[in-house]
Amino acid sequence: MEGCPGAGANRRIVLHDHRITAQPADTACQFPARMDGHPLVTDPTPPPPVARTADATAHTDGSAIPHARPEQGPAAHEPVRPGGPPERSARHRPSGAEFGSLEGERLRFVGSATRRIARGIDLDETVLGLCRASVPTFSDAILVYLSEPLLIGDEQPVSPQVLKLRRTDRIPVALVPGGEGTGGARPRSFPLPAGSAPLGSCTVRGNGPLAEVLRGVRPVFTDSGVPRAALRELSGSELLPESRRAVLAPLRGRRRVIGAAVFLRRPEREPFGEEDLQVAAQLATHSALGVDKAILYDREASIADELQRTMLPDELPQPTGVRLASRYLPAAQSARVGGDWYDAIPLPGSRVALVVGDVMGHSTTSAAIMGQLRTTVQTLAGLDLPPQEVLHHLDEQAQRLGQDRMATCLYAVYDPVAHRITAANAGHPPPVLLYPDSSTDLVQLPPNAPIGVGGVDFETVEFDAPAGATLVLYTDGLVESRTRDIWAGVEHLREKLTETVRLTRPDAAAPLEPLCDEVLDIVGPGDRDDDIALLAARFEGIAPQDVAVTELEPRAESVREARRLVRAMLADWDLGEIEESVELLVSEVVTNAVRYAERPVTLRLLRTDVVRCEVGDDVPQLPRMRQAGPADEGGRGLYLVQRLARRWGATRLGTGKLVWFEVACPAPSAPAQS
Repeated sequence: MEGCPGAGANRRIVLHDHRITAQPADTACQFPARMDGHPLVTDPTPPPPVARTADATAHTDGSAIPHARPEQGPAAHEPVRPGGPPERSARHRPSGAEFGSLEGERLRFVGSATRRIARGIDLDETVLGLCRASVPTFSDAILVYLSEPLLIGDEQPVSPQVLKLRRTDRIPVALVPGGEGTGGARPRSFPLPAGSAPLGSCTVRGNGPLAEVLRGVRPVFTDSGVPRAALRELSGSELLPESRRAVLAPLRGRRRVIGAAVFLRRPEREPFGEEDLQVAAQLATHSALGVDKAILYDREASIADELQRTMLPDELPQPTGVRLASRYLPAAQSARVGGDWYDAIPLPGSRVALVVGDVMGHSTTSAAIMGQLRTTVQTLAGLDLPPQEVLHHLDEQAQRLGQDRMATCLYAVYDPVAHRITAANAGHPPPVLLYPDSSTDLVQLPPNAPIGVGGVDFETVEFDAPAGATLVLYTDGLVESRTRDIWAGVEHLREKLTETVRLTRPDAAAPLEPLCDEVLDIVGPGDRDDDIALLAARFEGIAPQDVAVTELEPRAESVREARRLVRAMLADWDLGEIEESVELLVSEVVTNAVRYAERPVTLRLLRTDVVRCEVGDDVPQLPRMRQAGPADEGGRGLYLVQRLARRWGATRLGTGKLVWFEVACPAPSAPAQS
């Protein structure tokens, strides 16, 4: 490095681990006040012109790393910048004031660099922060190697350790193949072109020089035997920088060495000094801790994402007479989980329960509470309880989970035969009913108190759900923000729904999936601070001519009446091909019902894309398949149902049970060719 005048000075200040100590001035000043011939800056900016490689290339061909020079003799290099620092042949001792200035500049640089590294959240941002902080102020180029794979916490390390070149920065344009000053020739001393070539990797041998340097943890110059061999092993190159123009710094995290950084300087620039090792150690330490932090952050984010995915439905069911679509958006990238949820639960009698809820907060705790409440709702829905009873038991469960477990919830049951909805609300924003003519209604439900308050008498409301109408259920994150109150947001939602339907052909309904996307557009990019759950239900219903209902007395003769009804209805529906199968299955299910029932048995047939048969009685015990013995007269009916039906099931009701099965309708015959 250039000498520093030292008139009247007999001591110098050196930075060691954040402590300032005095040393004799017989050693030359090693840290330049002007690192590359220009004043030292605390927030480095890239020198023009440069080319950057975000994903570094591999050194599999044994070519030189940046700034390398053949062993036989010096190689010519262009200066880093035109008009670089003038050559000075003599070194001189700095004065005390100059030493203080050097140390101050060094401390400011380290502080600025570590703050820049610490700003990174994910792995790429942390590594990029190290590169941008180091180049060009501290070094002309940098190579960052990280372990593959990167271990988390107490995970056992793999053997042997593999280091992968994660990033390199910065290769001057004049030294990029085809750049200015190269004449199209590839300079051997800068083999890293700008491009997306595969990353290089290095397997660390347990007793090799690289392993020895990594175990030492401290940065080293690569001008001596073991460090030089370590750099050769790491880079795979035989052409290495001369003198102290390369520093190999292990990256040690909280538990283990997770990589290495190589700082490189060009031959025209001052070599690294002893104080530069302290700077490199600071950069390496903060970068390694930042990488550890990024790994933990990525792990927490992946756990949060997985938790949120498992708490929400993988896919919505396809109940009879209704089509469904849904969306979920987290509050932000830094808060990917929340307490909002939606659900659609098939119920007996071809009905479906539509649920949307919102637990306070958007954290993993909120998501966990939401998962428990969602499971509770599914269990209560399976008991076929009315909406107000579902919310009452949900309120009790929230109180059992602990204090301040507050949530809002809307529970609605759609009956496709009656074309009616029965709903109860617990402090949730009201749903919007969208009609085919683009008009909208805000469904007026008693708001009631939220879930978790306790002692609330929830009220139920019934309203019509005509065919072609769409019910939109949502959480408050869609309509409320810091700059907009909830009722203004609800009106904006209604306007958006109307506008979307008007853009659709008059003879067609707006598709549900694009409709959900359009609805989410009412939330601006910076206008969202809560997660959003959205559930849209398009009602198609079941036409009266596709439904047949009768009551049968609990006696053996009723089985014959059931078979007669089945034959008549299938003939009216022109489904004679499946008459025998449906008649046999109805006979088996009705026989079981009238044998044990004390009150009339209900038989209902529905035609959609399948023929669905439902048999209800007052016996709560659900039928189970059992192995019938050779001499048993019964016990084989459910095996026939299992074999011939497309689907079947049994559900408890408030006053008994319902057994149902479905048989696929035959495909329509093709028209005859004339």
